[in-house]
Formats: sequence, structure tokens, C-alpha cells
Amino acid sequence: MLVAIISDTHMPRGERVLPRACVERLGSAELILHAGDVCSASVLREIEAIGPPVHAVQGNMDEQALRTLLPAALELELEGVRVAMTHDAGPTEGRLVRMRGRFPAATAVVFGHSHMPALETDETGFALFNPGSPTERRRAPRHTMGIARIAAGAIEFELLDV
Repeated sequence: MLVAIISDTHMPRGERVLPRACVERLGSAELILHAGDVCSASVLREIEAIGPPVHAVQGNMDEQALRTLLPAALELELEGVRVAMTHDAGPTEGRLVRMRGRFPAATAVVFGHSHMPALETDETGFALFNPGSPTERRRAPRHTMGIARIAAGAIEFELLDV
């Protein structure tokens, strides 16, 4: 299973749009995960119109109408892999242990908020993944998104520049 992962799109804002490379990756995936700060329900609908099913969680910048539609956290069973999502995983220090405690049944946690791409794993294979942002890089060197490949009960993350 190929999963496209984005976060912190912060749209609409000015002339901001998803980069073409991001839209192509979203369209070629079997599932899209958005880790919050979509910002508006209309943008969520635009992402859903790309084609694959979308699962999203609310972010701190999302409008109220969107916050009523989306959960603060979500856990999905994908091809035998339990993937949790939340927007803000908190400070870097202790994050891996904290998220493991919050989502004990998960194999991986996808999060956003910082706009800083990250992949952390522990000795058990538990993973934390932040895809960064395809539209608002802030302190990150590039606009990014992620993909995950899930097969045989395992998940592998990859960060992509867009």
C-alpha cells in the first residue's frame, strides 16, 4: 500500500497552492494522510477531490468548521500496521517515549505542527514521522511531504522534496 502524507498546508493563504509534484504524489497514492493545519473545510474538499481517500486530524490553526469535522487524534489499521495521527507531538525531547505511551498499540505516529521534517525510531521499530510542509517551510530548508510504503505488516517512510 502506498500512502501519501502531508501536514501544515495552511491554505487558503494568498496565492498559495499545493506544488504540482505534491499533487501528483497525492494522486498516485492509495490513501492520503493529513496531519493537521489544513485550515479550511474547502481546502480539505480540494484535497479529497484529488482522488484517494483522505484521513486527517485537526490542527491548531484549523477553522472551527473544520475542527468539528476532524478528530484531534486518529488510529488506523493499514495492511496490518497500526498508524496513529495527531497534529502536535510536543517538544522534541522525550517525544518518542511520550508518543509511544499515548498510542501504545501503534506501530507509527504521523504528526505535524513544527513544519520540520522528522523520522525517529526506537529499538522496537516504533516510528514517529513528520512530513514537514509542502507549502510553508518556515525553518525547514525545503518544502516537503512524505510517503509510506506498507507491506507484510511493516511500514517504511520516505521524505520527499516538493
